[in-house]
Amino acid sequence: MYPAVPSAAPTSESIRDRLARAAFALFADQGYESTTIDDITRAAGVARRTFFRHFPSKEDVIFPDHDSVLDRVRWYLGASTKTEPVFAVAEATRLIFESFMETPERTIARYRLTREVSALRDREVASVAKYERVLSDYLRSRLPDTSEAALAAHIAAASFVAAHNQVLREWLRSGGAKDPRPALEAAVATVSDLMAPLIVRSSRQGPSSAG
Repeated sequence: MYPAVPSAAPTSESIRDRLARAAFALFADQGYESTTIDDITRAAGVARRTFFRHFPSKEDVIFPDHDSVLDRVRWYLGASTKTEPVFAVAEATRLIFESFMETPERTIARYRLTREVSALRDREVASVAKYERVLSDYLRSRLPDTSEAALAAHIAAASFVAAHNQVLREWLRSGGAKDPRPALEAAVATVSDLMAPLIVRSSRQGPSSAG
């Protein structure tokens, strides 16, 4: 069901994963504020300079996969120029969700950290905005260049991200008690049914009908 996308080089991912695992373990043990980059690199068994090859700051290690997931979503949408736009965005939403499910313990730990550290919460909000922007940009590229179509693209992208976030939050609040994928499928189906007529209608509005 989930789209096949290229993955990053194994060696790079291995080092990033090692750093992320060490960081999350330390954050759980001694707290985010009390953990230093030197603590993380010592626990991961790598040099300090290696940390900065992968993460610009301690804050970034909380979101180790964000940039790669964005790249994978862009790749998938870029290869979906002949797919129905709403279907493509629905699949991209599943792809984003699955990235959280690949490391459920880390996802739950990150949720707890973002509830405790305001700077991390702000970073999480910014990350969500980037996902929404990627979906919106894709829809705009598939629709006429009108203000009505731009609004439709924004509404649809925001709706898919809202559905994704609602299901993810419910799962996180439950402590990962059960598989959230059925709930995601129901949410994505609902949003798809609501957004498809809007996107189809917008696709029929050429620039000449904008005013």
